[in-house]
Order: sequence, then C-alpha cells, then structure tokens
Amino acid sequence: MARRRKRHEEQENHERWVVSYADFITLLFAFFVVMYSISSVNEGKYRVLSQTLTNAFQEPSRSQDPIQIGEISRSSGDPTGAEGSSALIQTETRFGPGTYDDDGSLDSAADEAQRLSYLAATIGDMLEPYIEKDLVDVSHSDTRVIVDMKNKMLFPSGSAKLSRAAVKVLRDISSILRPLKNQLQIEGYTDNQPIHTPEYPSNWELSAARAASVVHLIARMGVAPGRLAAIGYGEHRPIADNGSKAGRQKNRRVSLVILGMNGDPDRTIILPDGSR
Repeated sequence: MARRRKRHEEQENHERWVVSYADFITLLFAFFVVMYSISSVNEGKYRVLSQTLTNAFQEPSRSQDPIQIGEISRSSGDPTGAEGSSALIQTETRFGPGTYDDDGSLDSAADEAQRLSYLAATIGDMLEPYIEKDLVDVSHSDTRVIVDMKNKMLFPSGSAKLSRAAVKVLRDISSILRPLKNQLQIEGYTDNQPIHTPEYPSNWELSAARAASVVHLIARMGVAPGRLAAIGYGEHRPIADNGSKAGRQKNRRVSLVILGMNGDPDRTIILPDGSR
C-alpha cells in the first residue's frame, strides 16, 4: 500500500504588512525631503533668473555676436579662468545681462535698469547674513544701486576707524565693483547729537571722515580711485526721527551709491560753469 504523503500546509505570514509599511514610510520621508528642498528659494537668484528669461523671450536680439567688454581679470580663486569660456557668460557675470556698445555703454535705459537690478540682487545675495541682522540694506532704482550700512557695524562711536566686520563686508563688495566702470559715491551720515572734539569739531567732519575711510579701503581693494567720491552730509539728511534711539541708529550710516552708466540726474553734481 502506498503511503499517503502528508501535505504540509504553508504557514501564513502575518508580518507581510511590515514591508509595505516600511516602503510607505520611505516614500513619505522622500516626499518631505523634496518639499523642504524646493521651499528654500534664493530670492535674489530667482529674481535674476526671472528677469533674464523675461528679457530673452520678450525682447528681440539686438546683436548676433556677444561683445566682451574689457579684460576679464582672473585670480587664483576665479573659477571661470578656463580658456574658451563663453564671452557672453563672462560679460553677464561681471556686468549683468544686457546688450553693450563698443564703448561699454548699454544700448537702452531698459538694459541699464536691468543691469542695475542684477547688480543689486548679486550684492544682496552676498550680504544676506548682514541684511537679515538689519545691518545692511540694498535697494535700487533705474539709475542707481544704494547699499546702506549701519555705523554700528562699521565704526566705534565717535570714530572713523573701520571695524573688522566692516573690512570683510567692504572686501566682498569690492570684489563685485572692481571690474565695473560705474562711478561710486560714498556718503556719510550722522544723527543730530552734537560732537565737538579736536579731531571732529562737528558732525560734518565726522561724516566726511567716515566716508573717506570707506573710500580709502575699497581703493586699496582694487577699485579705481578715479571712480570714487567721498561726501559728508552730517545730520542734515535723516531717514528716521532723531527723537528716538532707534531713529538715531538708522540715521548713523554710510551709503555706497553705485551710479548708472547713463548718469544719475538725482545725484550728478553740476558745477557753476555747467560741467559735471
């Protein structure tokens, strides 16, 4: 008689749900990582990208061949030093997007405004840690870019000697300004608290000395001295109420004004003989 083989019933696995649960948790984790990564947007770079794309799709090309303006300086730390790099990329990196004439000027006021916007965004990105601490403010218009720096970051009270933090900030700004051709005005401002010392008889002298200190430093950083001007306004152009401590802190500042290549009617000084 043949033996009946005992059929072994397969035992049901009651823990299969663990595999599906683990897959679900992994996908959920990946989802939140992606959501976090796309939520961290650099506003300055996004603004530059948006303006560049708008310009590319809405405006016709004015020149078939990009013109490289000036000589692109390369240092040991310049990542664009490879031979054969695109002249258009080099030009826009140094000068901002736009179409340039042979003399380095822009074809239109629209190009100039776009270039200044690009420049403001670049400086804003570089100085973002200081902007978040309310030590620096970067603004721009169609004719200029203004970098307002609070005196508490730049100078000790009643002094025109630059602090270490000021040297670092101005070194970073100078790396952007060095290859440009724009005229630069460094303007010093104080609050309305009177000062009377042998070195600074009034706020005029203090504000002018602070502006001159910034001019001397960025000139040593390689910015052409012929492009620089130091101006002291003292307490006479406040941006806040001097009646409060917070207002006085806002008024104590140094403004670095980058004038547009087409001139700035609001800040160009006209001499008595009509020259500028």
